[in-house]
Amino acid sequence: MGKQHTGRSISILDIYGFESFKKNSFEQFCINYANERLQQHFNRHLFKLEQEGYELDGIDWTKIDFEDNQDCLDLFEKRPLGLISLLDEESNFPKATNLTLTTKLKQHLKGNHRFKGERDGAFTVRHYAGEVLYDTGEFLEKNRDLLHSEIIQLLSSCTSQLSQLFASMLKQPQKPASSPIQAGMPACQKQSVATKFKDQLFKLMQQLESTTPHFIRCIKPNNKHIPGMFDKNLVLEQLRCCGVLEVVRIARSGYPTRMTHQEFTRRYGFLLPENHTCQDPLSTSVAILQQFDILPEMYQVGYTKLYFRTGQIGSLENVRKQVLQGTLEVQKCFRGHRARRYFHELKGGVVTLQSYVRGEIARKEYSILLGLKKQAACKKLDEQLMAVVQIQSVIRGWLVRRYFSSLQDSKESNVSKRRPGRRSSEIKDLPLEVLPSIVEELQKRILMTEAALGRKEKENAALREQVQQFESRWSEYETKMKSMEEMWQKQMSSLQMSLAAAKKSLGTDNTTGQPEIHHGAQSPSFYDSEEMSFGPHTPSGSTPTRILNNGTNTNGGLNSISTLANEFEQSKRNFDHEAQAIVEVKSADTVNSVEDIRSLKYKFEAWKKDFKVRLREAKAKAHRLGYGDAEKYRRKWWGKRTKRF
Repeated sequence: MGKQHTGRSISILDIYGFESFKKNSFEQFCINYANERLQQHFNRHLFKLEQEGYELDGIDWTKIDFEDNQDCLDLFEKRPLGLISLLDEESNFPKATNLTLTTKLKQHLKGNHRFKGERDGAFTVRHYAGEVLYDTGEFLEKNRDLLHSEIIQLLSSCTSQLSQLFASMLKQPQKPASSPIQAGMPACQKQSVATKFKDQLFKLMQQLESTTPHFIRCIKPNNKHIPGMFDKNLVLEQLRCCGVLEVVRIARSGYPTRMTHQEFTRRYGFLLPENHTCQDPLSTSVAILQQFDILPEMYQVGYTKLYFRTGQIGSLENVRKQVLQGTLEVQKCFRGHRARRYFHELKGGVVTLQSYVRGEIARKEYSILLGLKKQAACKKLDEQLMAVVQIQSVIRGWLVRRYFSSLQDSKESNVSKRRPGRRSSEIKDLPLEVLPSIVEELQKRILMTEAALGRKEKENAALREQVQQFESRWSEYETKMKSMEEMWQKQMSSLQMSLAAAKKSLGTDNTTGQPEIHHGAQSPSFYDSEEMSFGPHTPSGSTPTRILNNGTNTNGGLNSISTLANEFEQSKRNFDHEAQAIVEVKSADTVNSVEDIRSLKYKFEAWKKDFKVRLREAKAKAHRLGYGDAEKYRRKWWGKRTKRF
């Protein structure tokens, strides 16, 4: 086994409480015995140890009497004439009964004031909480609590770990048997239930002695178990039995606050003035008490500790708190002053360092700017020199040209007029005073020219943007016009094919009555569709009239078809001219050209609809006029051909 580590812990012991019923058996006997032992522990800590501590420390103290239950514990635990010892002894006899047990108890305990024998196998014990009447009817059987060896063997034969653990605990060797009857019993039954209970209770008390106990007493308000009901006599009896009244008396007359001389000196020693030279903790403690005028009856000075009554240590704590707060305030102010001084020193050093760094950076930037300025000045000087040279060259050229033109004019004038006395040496150069004014005038003209050139460039850029916009619109309009022209061309072709189909149908009907027609020619079916294509152009000219055998004239249908064909050609030329005119003028006025195209489109749609209706009517009329005769002549022609063959 490794080393066992122990630490701090908090344990809670819950006691069932003192029990007194109409019929009290072995269970109540054990429970009340445990309560007697715990009450002894309570009395020892709150009465015995408290008063013994006062006496050992040498303070003036008057003892407080309290009810000690040690004689009741002796009644239970004393050997060999205690209740538990006599019960175990009687349990070892197989023929023992409750009457024999009661008789033995009366015989041996009749002189004890805590015990009282009763009739019918009963006895009474005067506990700290009151008298309890116990019935010994089942004491012996419950105290023996026999466990057969077959049950232990059965637990040992099980494979479960828990069952084997119970079996091993039951097989543990016990103390040697104290009588021949116990020696004949199984090893696991040599110790009675009461003895085991007493041993476990002793172990519990040993564990409680090693701790610092705190007690909570629960008071039963009434015996009827009714909420809100408070029985004063019952509560007062419980307080007296539990020793609560004595505890209150000790607390009022005692000294609940206690401290050793070393702890008291260490906690309150700094409250004394500096001229105090006591080095002994006891002398220092007494000096502190005298310094703050604490009354002698409110404290006691022991050999090792100081004992204070309730509320006396609070005044010392208040003074200590005030002194500590004042000390903290002084320390706070001093530390703040020191921190601020250190901050200002640090800030001054940082500012000085920053000034050096910024000065160095500014000097570097100044040197760089100075070099750039020199370069810019040199560049500007070169540009000015170039401009001056250019101006001088222009002026000199202008002077030379003017001088040359004056020479040429003078020469021509001399030649044309032939004036005597005029020499070329008379022509002189211009005076030098005129040159600066001429230079200024030329500079002004150059500036004006540059400004005008800039304005023209801006205007040209704006015009270019407008030209690009017009070109994009132009391309869009061209695309639209092309699509419309294609659509018109398709629709015109459709109308032309419809006219051609109608004319061809009428022409075929006219030729069926002539005997010269070839026998393989057939009459085409009647076309009412407007999508048949017979060529790109509509045939012009009048359709020849058809003369039937009976002399009937069918020129009415052909005349209407010819009229529609002529109207179609004329409308086609008109629409083509209008579309061409829109294309020619659309670059000048874009908005008006779009409106013209839209109106032309609507006009064309209306004409096309009307033309279709009239064409359909003309075809129906022509069909009504010539279809019957054509069929008759076809039948005659076919009959002649069949007879000929």
